[in-house]
Amino acid sequence: MRTTLTLDDDVAAKLRKAAKGRTFKEVTNRALRLGLQAMESKATDKPYATQAVSGKPRMMNLDNIAEFIAESEGEDWR
Repeated sequence: MRTTLTLDDDVAAKLRKAAKGRTFKEVTNRALRLGLQAMESKATDKPYATQAVSGKPRMMNLDNIAEFIAESEGEDWR
């Protein structure tokens, strides 16, 4: 298919730089394919979700510093 496409200067410069012995047409088509593929895969990705944890968070007793260190770093903290 033949069409006219106006590229921003920075995009055209990146395409020319990426050419490295290939034609501008080859590089442009490759870049468009990769970009479209990435856009399609993002559209089908499921949103990230975290697992819920049941129960109340355990609060340490901060009145006894030795107990706090033992619980946070293990019994061999000394």
